[in-house]
Amino acid sequence: MLTSTAQMPVFPFTVLPLHSGPMTPAEIVTEFIRAIERKDVAAAAALAADDISYENMPMAPIVGTEAMAATLEAFLAPASGVDWQILAQWEVGRTVINERLDRFEIGEGWLELPIAGVFEVNGEDKISLWRDYFDMGSYTRQMADLTAS
Repeated sequence: MLTSTAQMPVFPFTVLPLHSGPMTPAEIVTEFIRAIERKDVAAAAALAADDISYENMPMAPIVGTEAMAATLEAFLAPASGVDWQILAQWEVGRTVINERLDRFEIGEGWLELPIAGVFEVNGEDKISLWRDYFDMGSYTRQMADLTAS
């Protein structure tokens, strides 16, 4: 038995408590984000409804799990590391709203994008809406700086 915190092992990940029963909408969204951080698009897609609407404002919605997964693959491809920090998160019914700092390691630097996200989780515990609000100009400028040769 460990008697001191100095002897406690350090884990490079968050250990979530085990519980029986379905996950809450906030837990589903958090797991979705963690899958994206691992660049595990298949795991993220498994948490999405077949008819998910993925909306990066102000771009046109991307509808369906396959289209969302293909978009995520392309979006994550240039990044060697992904770190999406959830700064605050609220669950209201089956809607989850979060404030994030989405970070992508590209080349020798990090693209950092403040995000306001809105997720709706349906009765089957699948994400049916994923809408992110961000500054496209900031994304474009940072991507150009990080990929300039």
